Amino acid sequence: MAIALAACTSVSPDAPGLEPIPGSITYGGQPRTRLTKAPIGSPVNHQFRNEFGQRVEERYVIQPDRSLKLVTRRVYRGWPFSDD
Repeated sequence: MAIALAACTSVSPDAPGLEPIPGSITYGGQPRTRLTKAPIGSPVNHQFRNEFGQRVEERYVIQPDRSLKLVTRRVYRGWPFSDD
């Protein structure tokens, strides 16, 4: 069980220093387009591959000003727990 949990890492919303990385929606600033129809507080999920080829899952929350706040990130470390 411990090995399975070690296969991925996640960062909680309370963890300081959760910053966008290359591939994140907010890397380099907020996107130009705003999510105007989604309710405030709605989650937005985003998946991409990082520079090491690892799958990254991020979750954002829509703020009252329609910006996106990065709240969690999970990095899947790969073999033997790879999903592809």
